[in-house]
Amino acid sequence: MAVDSSLSSPLGPPACEKDAKALRFIEEMTRNADTVQENLLAEILRRNAETEYLRRFNLGGATDRDTFKSKLPIITYEDLQPEIQRIADGDRSPILSAHPISEFLTSSGTSAGERKLMPTIQEELDRRQLLYSLLMPVMNFGGLPMACTMYASSECYFGLNLNPMSKPSEVSYTIMPNMAYFEFIPLGGSKAVELVDVKIGKEYELVVTTYAGLCRYRVGDILRVTGFHNSAPQFHFVRRKNVLLSIDSDKTDESELQKAVENASKLLLKECGTRVAEYTSYADTSTIPGHYVLYWELLVRDGERQPSHDTLTQCCLEMEESLNSVYRQCRVADNSVGPLEIRVVRNGTFEELMDYAISRGASINQYKVPRCVNFTPIVELLDSRVVSAHFSPALPHWTPERRRR
Repeated sequence: MAVDSSLSSPLGPPACEKDAKALRFIEEMTRNADTVQENLLAEILRRNAETEYLRRFNLGGATDRDTFKSKLPIITYEDLQPEIQRIADGDRSPILSAHPISEFLTSSGTSAGERKLMPTIQEELDRRQLLYSLLMPVMNFGGLPMACTMYASSECYFGLNLNPMSKPSEVSYTIMPNMAYFEFIPLGGSKAVELVDVKIGKEYELVVTTYAGLCRYRVGDILRVTGFHNSAPQFHFVRRKNVLLSIDSDKTDESELQKAVENASKLLLKECGTRVAEYTSYADTSTIPGHYVLYWELLVRDGERQPSHDTLTQCCLEMEESLNSVYRQCRVADNSVGPLEIRVVRNGTFEELMDYAISRGASINQYKVPRCVNFTPIVELLDSRVVSAHFSPALPHWTPERRRR
C-alpha cells in the first residue's frame, strides 16, 4: 500500500503507513496539548476519586484544574513515603490509585544512594510502551540517534527527542501531553503554570500527576524551555534540583558546576584537542580543609596528544575562577576550602557507573549521570578507576567587597 504524501508531518515524510499513523498521533497530541491535558486530569481524578489520598482533600467530585490546584498541595517523595511503604508492605486497599499497583520502579539512587520506590499500574506500563512505539517513526525520519531519544524517569515517561540527530549538548525533548498531567514551577517562583503557558528561555521545576496516584509530585528536574512543537513545549534538561557541592559556607549548584566544567573544557580542547566525555563531582571532607573533587573521563581521539599534568592543573584553576565569589572567598581569605582536584578516570568508567545503578534496580531508560555523588560505594568505584590526579596550582582571584560606612 502506498503512503499518502499528505500524511507527512513537520517531522518529515513517513516511511510506511504504520509510521504515518504514529506521526499523525504525535501531531494530534501536540496540536491539542491543552485540551489533552485538561481531559487527562479529569480522567485521573474521576478514576481515583475514592482513593484514600484524594478523599483527604474533599474534592467533592470536582475534576477541573482550578479546584484541583486550590485543594491539593505540591508534594515531594517524603510526603508520600508512608503511603508508598504501606503499599510495598502489601496493603492492597486503594491508597493512591483505584487500579492495583502492578510493580514498583526505582530511582537510580546514584546521587545520595537512597533509591525511591515509585508505584506504577499496568496501564501506565502500556502508556510507556506507546511512547516507545513512537520512537521508530522519528528515527526512520531522522536517522540513527546521536543522543538519548526519550526523556523519562521512574515517576513517569515524559517526552521524545524529535530531532534524533541533534548534538547531545543541544538535545530538547517534546513533552507528550497524553503521558501525565504536567505543571511547571518557575525558578524563584511558587505558582505552577500549565504545560502550554511556559515561556521560551525560562527554567522550571517539573511537577506531575499520574494515573498511578502521584498528585502534584515534584520530580526534581529543572528544565529550560527551548521552543514548541505545535502547542507542546520542548525542554532541555538543565540539572537536578538542589544538587550542591558544599564544604563550608560555599554552595555550588549543578548549573554553576556545569558552566565551570565547560570553561575548563575549552582550555583542554585548545591545548591538546581533548574533550571531557563525562564528569561527576564529590565534596571530599576527608582532607583538612575539605575540597571539591571532579572525576573526568576524557575523550582523546587518535593522533591527539594526552593532556599534560600542567594543562590539567590549569583546568583546575580555570574551574575555580568560574565558581562563585563565596567559594573563592573560602579559598583565598578564609582558607576553609582546599584546592580543587581533577581525578582523571579510565575510559569506560561512567559506563560502569551506569551498570552499577542498573544492578541496583535503576531503569536504563531513566538513568542520568549524577553530577554530584556522596554514596560511598560509588565514590569507591570512581576512585578505583583513577589514573591521575591534579590540583589547582594557585589561588583564584577574589576581591573583598567594599564595606559601606
